[in-house]
Amino acid sequence: MMYLPQILFAIVLLASIGYFARNVSKLRRNITLGHDVDVSDNTSQRWKNMAMIALGQSKMVKRPIAGALHVIVYVGFVVINIEVLEIIIDGLAGTHRIFSPIGATYGVLIGIFEILAVLVFVAVVVFWLRRNTLKLKRFWANEMKGWPKDDANYILYFEMVLMGLFLTMNATDLEFQAMNSGNVISQFIAPWFSSFSESSIHIIERSAWWLHIVGILIFLNYLYFSKHLHILLAFPNTYYGRIKPQGQFENLEAVTSEVKMMMDPDADPYAAPEAGAEDEVPAKFGASDVQDLSWVNLLSAYTCTECGRCTSECPANQTGKKLSPRKIMMDTRDRLVEVGKNIDANNGEFKDDGKQLLDDYITKEELWACTSCNACVEACPVSIDPLNIIMQMRQYLVMEQSAAPMELNNMMTNIENNGAPWPYNQMDRLNWKNEA
Repeated sequence: MMYLPQILFAIVLLASIGYFARNVSKLRRNITLGHDVDVSDNTSQRWKNMAMIALGQSKMVKRPIAGALHVIVYVGFVVINIEVLEIIIDGLAGTHRIFSPIGATYGVLIGIFEILAVLVFVAVVVFWLRRNTLKLKRFWANEMKGWPKDDANYILYFEMVLMGLFLTMNATDLEFQAMNSGNVISQFIAPWFSSFSESSIHIIERSAWWLHIVGILIFLNYLYFSKHLHILLAFPNTYYGRIKPQGQFENLEAVTSEVKMMMDPDADPYAAPEAGAEDEVPAKFGASDVQDLSWVNLLSAYTCTECGRCTSECPANQTGKKLSPRKIMMDTRDRLVEVGKNIDANNGEFKDDGKQLLDDYITKEELWACTSCNACVEACPVSIDPLNIIMQMRQYLVMEQSAAPMELNNMMTNIENNGAPWPYNQMDRLNWKNEA
């Protein structure tokens, strides 16, 4: 029985890690449903982007108040969780604060952890007030009702409870308090328990210890179902994110080949394929469902923090149009999750469910409201590119369904017939200069 706590801890730890690994495997499978794309270029710039944007939070602090608070939570979350290593060793070995013999250094570290815990708690409270009391507009859009709204608050409650348990654990650890080193905050909390017996304080300390580590493991596994996957995915997403100039659109390879053939006077479009060459299935132009997007698009969908900075900067959204770049990413992720569940339910195979991203999640009205200004791309703190998804779905509408708005159809007809967007005969295109 003396090893029961260690056995119980090992079971909880292994079960949590196993469940997390299982969900990570599903996550990877879902992301790789997208088609392949070459992102092996310019590795030095990609590493720099990851260091500056994901690690250095360079785009987050462009909004100083929210940025500063987020940096506090981010740094606190990373640094305080260093202590998880000690907790895991103690839990498996049955020891108590195994690193405490290192002396003053241990006290300095725990002291830093305690200060950060208070700062994180305060920052999270401010975040909660901004979201629920001040009700900032970008947190109360239509797409933020229901689960997205609740999810954001659940995370805030999680962080408040974890920080409170950490400080309570330290305040009720009589051996740690007796050291009088590192208890820079908990020494002021310890008197709250002075009326309790020593055995009761020990029970409180053990309860806080268990709840703290179990809470961290629950939080770890909750990430898969939450927008807070960005804690993990922001790093690969900023690495694989767009590095080309924002005004440079991707050309469809199939269309480029067609144009080259049209412009080659020696090309024979009716020529038989070369001997041994297999008949190729014509590529689908653009995207109508998540499987048509690239795996980078799908990674970005899972990385979306739902912060709404993209939507708040979108000129189409500001003028009352239905487009919300945040919703584009959320809809892409929700459809991808639906497809993943479909695959799970059908023994690893996708069974046509009669649904797709276009129309069932994202409407044509939303897609054509976009001005392609790249404001959403510039605003995103983790290098997500909603415009790329919008443009691929537009390509599908135009090239597969001939479903462009009348204004665009007129323009494309003019280009085809007159060589210019305007409805003038080529012979008359320069008549304007005679009126000058």
